[in-house]
Amino acid sequence: MRDAARTVGALGLLALAAPANVVATAVALTATPLVRRPPAVAASPRTVLVSGGKMTKSLALARSFHAAGHRVVLVEKAAYRLTGHRFSRAVDAFHTVPDPADPGYAEALLRIVRDEGVDVYVPVCSPVASVFDARAAEVLAGHCEVLSCTPDEVAMLDDKFRFAEHAASLGLAVPDTHRITSPDEVLDFDFTGRRRPYVLKSIAYDPVHRLDLTRLPLADRAATERFLATKPISPDNPWILQEFVAGREYCTHGTARDGELQVYCCCASSAFQVNYEMVEDPEIEQWVTTFVKDLGLSGQVSFDFMRADDDGIAYAIECNPRTHSAITMFYDHPGLADAYLRSGGPRVLPTPASRPTYWLYHELWRALSRPSTALDRLRVVLRGKDAVFAMSDPLPFLVLHHVEIPALLLRNLRRRGRWNRVDFNIGKLVEPAGD
Repeated sequence: MRDAARTVGALGLLALAAPANVVATAVALTATPLVRRPPAVAASPRTVLVSGGKMTKSLALARSFHAAGHRVVLVEKAAYRLTGHRFSRAVDAFHTVPDPADPGYAEALLRIVRDEGVDVYVPVCSPVASVFDARAAEVLAGHCEVLSCTPDEVAMLDDKFRFAEHAASLGLAVPDTHRITSPDEVLDFDFTGRRRPYVLKSIAYDPVHRLDLTRLPLADRAATERFLATKPISPDNPWILQEFVAGREYCTHGTARDGELQVYCCCASSAFQVNYEMVEDPEIEQWVTTFVKDLGLSGQVSFDFMRADDDGIAYAIECNPRTHSAITMFYDHPGLADAYLRSGGPRVLPTPASRPTYWLYHELWRALSRPSTALDRLRVVLRGKDAVFAMSDPLPFLVLHHVEIPALLLRNLRRRGRWNRVDFNIGKLVEPAGD
């Protein structure tokens, strides 16, 4: 009953906000002829396939490709077919595909590539879908260009232990990291003389446990045993025991071609990040440049860093071989599409004029749930830009908040399911054992 009441409450809050959203959308649609710029005429127009249609980062890329004069085909699995992004002016065609883990996923993409005359596929995937998109790239080879790391590269980068091991071999800064396949390995680990505490992290993406950064060792062995009993550690589901670096957290997005970093940005970060503002940090940028070049990567890679309070060094915590939501900061960059589609040219960074991006409904919820922060949230809104809303393209914002998310909440209510958070950025409910 508590879960159901929470869902009904969320639906009620969205319903209260709906009239204002409808008015804002109507005003924007009326003003569109005045504010909308015609797309550029590309010298070599292409049809670009973008996956992960429910996510804001897919919408951001679709708008950039469209503005540069390219045709955009958006895809998403059927569970999220009501994504507001399919109604964007930047999207020329929308298709549903099977879940990426489905054996027919790659063939479904291939049919769309053939039917739509796709020239380039830019996968925008969830953590659990990275390896499946990389495998799909092998099926699409010869039919279109695919901007993706190889399956072996994705497997290595997604594995927090193997990633740290490779980075250390290049002399790049990473925390001390150990692969763990049994709770006994943690109980028997010698913490004596270690200058920092340690934390446990699942190597496989875990939307629930990933936020638990309990410091180890605990007070005694019994307390550690109780803690470990809550973690599904096994040989088939290995974790890492990693040195905990206290400091300021940063995240980066990078798009690479043949080892050259074409697109780059860096932001202050947190466990649940929905605010992005460019931070210039030459040490972190050089770390990413070196790593990408050594592997000769082609694709999209995102890194998490921690600049340590104790020694000032920026340590790479993990790598996510996929698009980062920080790509929303390039909303006003005319060169983003070309940086994705062509090799060479200067590295693309957010423009000096770009404002920090945020998600309005997240800011509203923060203000409502913690009224003492309301003025801070207002400052965020006044100095930044909503990552979804655009005066020249308002429908995605309306449909996301008042069709897509309500539909997911109603589906969850019918199933009597549980959810931890509504994520307007990703366009989904964060659920236990979800995607």
